Amino acid sequence: MSKLTHLDEDGAARMVDVTEKAETERVANAEATISLSTEAFDAVIASTTKKGDVQAAARIAGIMAAKKTSELIPLCHPIAITQASIDIEPDETRHAIRIVATVKTTGKTGVEMEALTAAGIAALTIYDMTKAIDKASVIESIRLLSKSGGKSGAYRAADIQEPKIVRAAVAKASVKPAILMGETTLPVSKLTATARNNTVSRREAFRTFMTSRRLRATQWAKDADVPVAQIYAFLTGKTPSMPSDVAEKLARAARSRVEEMFR
Repeated sequence: MSKLTHLDEDGAARMVDVTEKAETERVANAEATISLSTEAFDAVIASTTKKGDVQAAARIAGIMAAKKTSELIPLCHPIAITQASIDIEPDETRHAIRIVATVKTTGKTGVEMEALTAAGIAALTIYDMTKAIDKASVIESIRLLSKSGGKSGAYRAADIQEPKIVRAAVAKASVKPAILMGETTLPVSKLTATARNNTVSRREAFRTFMTSRRLRATQWAKDADVPVAQIYAFLTGKTPSMPSDVAEKLARAARSRVEEMFR
C-alpha cells in the first residue's frame, strides 16, 4: 500500500507541499447519479417544481462547489480553476439523473476533488429541489471517471460512459449558402439558428402547457396511449420535434388542440 501523502511521519494530518511540482494541464471528470420517483423525475424534466428550473440550479450549484472545494475539504489546495462544467443526462428507463462534472486547471496539483465535489453538490441540489415531491430520492454513487496530468499520469474508470449532452444536441453547421423555396438565400448557420429558436420556443410553450394544466408526463402519456419517452425526448432536446400522431393523441387526452400545446 502506498504512503498516505496527507499524513506526516507521526501520522498527523498535513497539506501536501507541492512547491517543487511542475505546473501541468490537469483535467478531471466525475459523475453522480440520483434516482427519483416517477413524479419527481417528470417535474425535473418538465421544470414544473415550485422552486423553478432544477437542471439550471444544479449546474450553477456544481460550478460554485468546484470553486469552493478547498473551503469544504480541509487538506485541499486552493486552485485557480480554468474551466468547470456540469452536464446532465436524464435516464428515462430508470427515472434517474446522471451528472457529469468536468474541471480543468493548469497547476501543481490535480482537480479530482473539485470534480467530485461539483458532481455531489449538483446531485444534492436536485434532491433539495425535489424533496417536496418525494423525500425518498437516492444519490446512488459519486465517483471519479477520469483524470489526466501530473506525476501520477492518466486514470480512466473501466466502465466509463461518455455523457450524452442534451444541451449540445444541435450539430454545428457549415456556412455554405442554401436556397429556401427557390427565392431566398441565407447562410445555413443562420437558418439553423432560426430553426433552433423555433424549436426552443415550441418546447417552452409545450412545457408551459403541461405546467398550466398540471399534466404529469407519465400519466398523460398513459392516457394518450403513447410512449412517455416521446415526451421526455422532446422536453430534453433529444428530438427537435414531436411526431404529429403523438402530438394529436396528447392533445386529445388533454382535451385540447395541437396548436394550443405549442403556442
